[in-house]
Amino acid sequence: MFQKITLLALVLAAVSCQKKESVEKDKIKVADWLIGNWENKSPEGVLTENWQKLNDSTFSASSYFIKEKDTIHFESIVLTQKDETLTYIATVKGQNNDKPVSFSATAESDKQLVFENPKHDYPQKITYTKGANNTLTAEISGNLNGKPSSEKFVMTKK
Repeated sequence: MFQKITLLALVLAAVSCQKKESVEKDKIKVADWLIGNWENKSPEGVLTENWQKLNDSTFSASSYFIKEKDTIHFESIVLTQKDETLTYIATVKGQNNDKPVSFSATAESDKQLVFENPKHDYPQKITYTKGANNTLTAEISGNLNGKPSSEKFVMTKK
């Protein structure tokens, strides 16, 4: 009897560990709605973000703003999952000596992702919100030169 109980306990422990492990590995799936090509056209120019899935734990994106024929802003983004943490890593050409800056997820859902790095100069917070009709709002916010600041970019899926 004792052997059966011990065996049952071991089986239950193994099954519960497998379940937890798969949930941990699948956490990035909450961000699947980012995948695709997003665009915002305005009189100032065209902002584009192109997201793709590299593997089960990593997405990547390129973000650029073009005014007429000039690229005003270019950013490489990696969204990666390590253990249970989602991390947004941005490398902006011409900023931070072209070195990547990491932002840790502070909120994740199938409609919104929030990443924060309170030690970064600006922004300290990056938020992606899924909207209706294939729209996405990207917002950067924080303190800029000692004053609260934020910018929103509404993009449509192409």
